[in-house]
Amino acid sequence: MSPYIGLTIPARAEYLDIVRLTLYGVATKAGFSFEDIEDMKVAVAEACNNAILHAYNQEQTGVVEVQFEPSEGYLRIYVKDEGNSFNYVQTDPEFAALHHKSLTEATVGGLGLFLMQALMDDVQVVTNLGRGTEVILTKQMTAQLSRKEEMV
Repeated sequence: MSPYIGLTIPARAEYLDIVRLTLYGVATKAGFSFEDIEDMKVAVAEACNNAILHAYNQEQTGVVEVQFEPSEGYLRIYVKDEGNSFNYVQTDPEFAALHHKSLTEATVGGLGLFLMQALMDDVQVVTNLGRGTEVILTKQMTAQLSRKEEMV
């Protein structure tokens, strides 16, 4: 079983830097390239931001749980809230892509999942209606030499 590294932050934007810094440390130790780490930072920040903006209403104070699962060849990241969830319907990424649409057809605030899907190798959304949402992001290690091998 792979070790998990986890943290729980208040559902407020000013704590996103802690998530990005932790991701950087975990991904660097796992041997990911700088480019892959930057992609993961954007995707994870987007997942956390969605939880911060949409899971809890103005009166609620909530938390966002983030777990990192480094393993041989990949890094899996879990972003979970316990607030309001939404009815997520998985769509075919080719059909859902914005390539065939004009900019005026894109909805404001609806691009986060597209961005995560573009930057990560796998994105899963698990919703428990009324009891939270979990986004699971997976990034595969590229075939190039890992950082650990480069250091030798």
